[in-house]
Amino acid sequence: MYYYVSGTVVHTAPYLAVIDCGGVGYACRTTSVTLAALERGKAAKLYTYLNVREDAMELYGFATESELGCFKMLIGVSGVGPKAALSILSSSTADQLALAIITGDEKTLTVAPGIGKKIAQRIILELKDKLAKGQLSGMAGEAYGGAGVTVIPENKSSEAAAALAVLGYSQSETAAALKGIDLDSLTLEQVIKQALKKMVK
Repeated sequence: MYYYVSGTVVHTAPYLAVIDCGGVGYACRTTSVTLAALERGKAAKLYTYLNVREDAMELYGFATESELGCFKMLIGVSGVGPKAALSILSSSTADQLALAIITGDEKTLTVAPGIGKKIAQRIILELKDKLAKGQLSGMAGEAYGGAGVTVIPENKSSEAAAALAVLGYSQSETAAALKGIDLDSLTLEQVIKQALKKMVK
C-alpha cells in the first residue's frame, strides 16, 4: 500500500520514528540502524512495509531498500515476526546478516535480544540455500546477475560467486578471490570463508 513515506522527522523513540508528511504523522516501527540515520526536524525518506493483523495495522519504515528487503526476508521465515526481525536488524547490518546466514553463524543472530538458538537455526535453514544461490535480492547490493534477476548457479564456483555478489562484491573481485582456492575438496561455506579472508586482507 505504501512504498515509502517522505517528510520531516518529528519524533523518535526506541524502535519508532514519526514522519510528518503533509500534516499527517506516520508512526513507523524501525531499527536502531535507521534511527541512527535520522535527525529530528530534518527531512527523511523511509521505505515502508504495512503489516496487517486482525487487531492492528502497523507501518514499518527503513532508511534503505536493502534493509527493507532483509526485513521482508526475515518475516517470511516461520516463527519470525516483525519484532524479532527488527531486533535482528538492529544488531546486524544487511551484509553481516547475509554472511551469517551463508556461513551458518548462529552466534551473530543470537546476539539480537529475544533471538534464541532455535530461531537462529530456523532462519539459517530456511534462507541459507536461497541466499547462497543468489536467489534473494535486496540484501547488500543487487542480486547476482543484476537487480531482480534470479540466477541458479551450475557449480560450486558459481554458487560462491553468487553469494559474494549478494554481499556487495563485484564480479572481478570475486573472480580474483576465488582464484587458487581448492574448490573440489572444500565445502561451499569453506570456499566463501576463504574468499572473504583474501578480500579483507
